[in-house]
Amino acid sequence: MKIAIAGTGYVGLSLAVLLSQNHEVVALDIIPEKVKMVNKYVSPIQDEYIEKYFTEAASGERKLNLRATLDWKNAFKDADYVIIATPTDYDATKDFFNTSSVEDIIQKVISLDNPKTTMVIKSTIPVGYVNAIRRKYGIDNIFFSPEFLREGRALYDNLYPSRIIVGSYSEEAQKFAELLREASLAKDVQVLAMNSSEAEAVKLFANTYLALRVAYFNELDTYAEVKGLDAKSIIDGISLDPRIGAHYNNPSFGYGGYCLPKDTKQLLANYKDVPQDLIRAIVQANITRKQFIADEATAGNPELVGIYRLTMKSDSDNFRDAAIQDVIKNIKKKKIKMLIYEPTFKDADYDGIKVTHNLSEFKKKCSVILANRPSSELEDVHEKVYTRDLFSRD
Repeated sequence: MKIAIAGTGYVGLSLAVLLSQNHEVVALDIIPEKVKMVNKYVSPIQDEYIEKYFTEAASGERKLNLRATLDWKNAFKDADYVIIATPTDYDATKDFFNTSSVEDIIQKVISLDNPKTTMVIKSTIPVGYVNAIRRKYGIDNIFFSPEFLREGRALYDNLYPSRIIVGSYSEEAQKFAELLREASLAKDVQVLAMNSSEAEAVKLFANTYLALRVAYFNELDTYAEVKGLDAKSIIDGISLDPRIGAHYNNPSFGYGGYCLPKDTKQLLANYKDVPQDLIRAIVQANITRKQFIADEATAGNPELVGIYRLTMKSDSDNFRDAAIQDVIKNIKKKKIKMLIYEPTFKDADYDGIKVTHNLSEFKKKCSVILANRPSSELEDVHEKVYTRDLFSRD
C-alpha cells in the first residue's frame, strides 16, 4: 500500500516509521529542514525508538520504505490512506478548537478526486467533528482513530499499543486497524471499532482521566506541604491499593504538554449543555497548583530564581504548554528576577527573561532553582533546588 502521513510530529513520525516497515510511506511537512532530516534518517524530534530505527535504517540494518516531501500532491496522489496528524489546539478564551490544519488536508485530498483514498484523522478533534465533516463535504471515506502516545516514547507506544481503536465499522477501517496491528510487536492487542463520535470521546475522556490523576496527587502533595506531612509516605500508602495503583502518582508543577491541557479544556467545552462539576474542577486544579508552586518557591523572597529547563518533562524536547511556563508567569507578577537554563533554547531570552546555556553559571548565580523534574547535574546544589518530584520518574 501507499500511505501518506500529514505531519511529522510525535504522532505522524512515529506512525510513519511504524508503517514503513511493511508499506510505502510518504511523510508530508511544511518545514523544509524537517523534510531533509527525515530523508537522511535523522529524527527531528527526541524519541529513543525513532532515533534507533533511523540509525539502523541509515546503516542498512533495517529496511524502512519511507520518504518525506513538501509536495502535498506528490504525497497524496494514489494513496490508499492519508493519515492526518497535524496539530490542533483549543483556545479557551474564544471557546474555539482550531482544526484548520486538519480541514486543509481534507480539502486537498478531496481535490485529487481519488475514490480509493481513505482519510484517517489522528489529530485530536472535538466530539462530533467527523460527522460534521462528512455532512459538510458529502463524503464518507474518513474516520477518526485516537492515538495514545507518550512524548519521547511515541514509536515504542505504537510498537506496543495498549489498544487500537477505529471510529468506523467500515472495511477500510478494519484494514487500517490490521495495518497497525501487523506492524506492532504486540500481536494480541485488542482492536475496538465504534462510531466516530464515540472514538473522539474516548480520546478526550482518556486524557482527562490522566489529568485527573495528576491533579489529584498534586493536590494531595499541596495538602501535605501546607500541613507539614510526608507526601511520599501518604502516596506510597495509597498506591499499594490495587484499585488505585502507583501510576501517574508523582507530584509535579502541574500537567502540561501537547495533549492534557487542550484536551481537558476541549472536553469541558463539550459539556456546555451537560451538567458537570468534575471536569471544570480538573482544569481549575491545574491552575491552582501552578500558583501554589510559584508562591511556595518564592516564599523567602529570593534574589534570583533559577528555572531549570523549559521542557515538559525529562527526555522531551517539547516546550508546548509545559507547566513551568505558567509558574514563570506567576513569579513574574511578583517582580522577582529569574534566570532560565535551557540548553536547547536558541533565543537569548524567554518572555523577557534571560536564558543561559552555561549550567555552572546558572547554579552559582541562582538563590533557588525550580526543577519540575531534577537531574543528576543538580546534585551538587541540591540545597538550592525546589521540586515536588518524589519518585524521580514521569
